[in-house]
Amino acid sequence: QVHLVESGGGLVQSGGSLRLSCRTSGIRFSLAHMNWYRQAPGKQREFVARIASNGTTNYADFVKGRFTISRDNTRNTAQLQMNSLEPEDTAVYSCNTNWVGRSFWGKGTLVTVSS
Repeated sequence: QVHLVESGGGLVQSGGSLRLSCRTSGIRFSLAHMNWYRQAPGKQREFVARIASNGTTNYADFVKGRFTISRDNTRNTAQLQMNSLEPEDTAVYSCNTNWVGRSFWGKGTLVTVSS
């Protein structure tokens, strides 16, 4: 079975930082592309960042160099380092991967940024 479990969310003040983790099981992590998405209250889910199996990264424009996605193939974990957080970054952040033709999601972790 494939499982993705996020952690690291919480409450932080504007300008602060958080580091999210996505621990995976049931996939060949080193071969998987990993994505982070977020969904703010009352809004549609949106793409945040992606790291390919070869380490190539892509980011949404709104990241503006504030976020860094990384992966640790020894721990089957993807991370999202978020700096200079703004109240607009408040959302549930979820990790995602597509594996053997299916899309898998974690339950998400809530990030709340206070002004």
